[in-house]
Amino acid sequence: MRTLILLALAGLGAQLVDGSLGMAYGVTSTTLLLAMGTNPAAASATVHLAEIGTTLMSGASHWRFGNVDWKVVAKIGVPGAIGSFLGATALSALSTEVAEPVMSLILLGLGLYVMSRFTFRGLPKDQLGKPLRKRFLAPLGLVAGFLDATGGGGWGPVGTPALLASGRMEPRKVIGSIDTSEFLVALAASLGFLFSLGSQGLDWTWVLAFLLGGLVAAPIAAWLVRLVPPRVLGSAVGGVIIVTNVRTLLKSDWIGASGSLSTVVYVVLYAVWAAALAYSIRAYRQERAAESEHAEERQPVSA
Repeated sequence: MRTLILLALAGLGAQLVDGSLGMAYGVTSTTLLLAMGTNPAAASATVHLAEIGTTLMSGASHWRFGNVDWKVVAKIGVPGAIGSFLGATALSALSTEVAEPVMSLILLGLGLYVMSRFTFRGLPKDQLGKPLRKRFLAPLGLVAGFLDATGGGGWGPVGTPALLASGRMEPRKVIGSIDTSEFLVALAASLGFLFSLGSQGLDWTWVLAFLLGGLVAAPIAAWLVRLVPPRVLGSAVGGVIIVTNVRTLLKSDWIGASGSLSTVVYVVLYAVWAAALAYSIRAYRQERAAESEHAEERQPVSA
């Protein structure tokens, strides 16, 4: 019972982060299951089965709060479902030890770009509202879906920074659209795992525990994302991407960093991240104050 309660709390926390930042549910949950001794395929299957329910609730909540672009959902979600099905069926034979560091480098670059852009420039207005092309979204969805199934998480970390970096969608709509389309990815991945593995290694009570925790957090996260200013949200998302992927690289065979070196790197990263958030918050307040002044100046003076 204690294990189920911990899993439910982990599912709640993971979905709260995922629904607010558009990533980290799969990564957090799969990491916990692997630490408990679950084999990679069963861990990814458990998480994706739970995500069918959590992403459905999250998508409905984001839609209720106006955070979803349905054209983007269709253009990225369908290829994502195809990629995740293929990834799930190939997981038992596929080694991601080499691919993971390479993808982490790409994501780290995107994270640095996203955090710097939103921290120092705010929400881009020159391209905001322009449509995202299918030739960009389809390959992105295919790759993100495949990585999500084979790595137990990756839809958000791949899709969210790529859409944010385009500068054509508000951060809240990026997160809402990514979370909503993830339902298709989770459903396809689950079917792929069930076809290839059956119910071998699956603990359905664990699936239910993750699901219940995520269902509680989904509407809270969808409401929360509307309250966070886009500039601050962009900086926060960028920081999550950077820290997550630096951690992967430090643990990879490429670097194999010692514990002391890793600690120093994390201290520096968190300090920079905190400074970026503080700068974003201060800049946002200055922008709001300037907008209020302009609004007052435009108001007609009553006789």
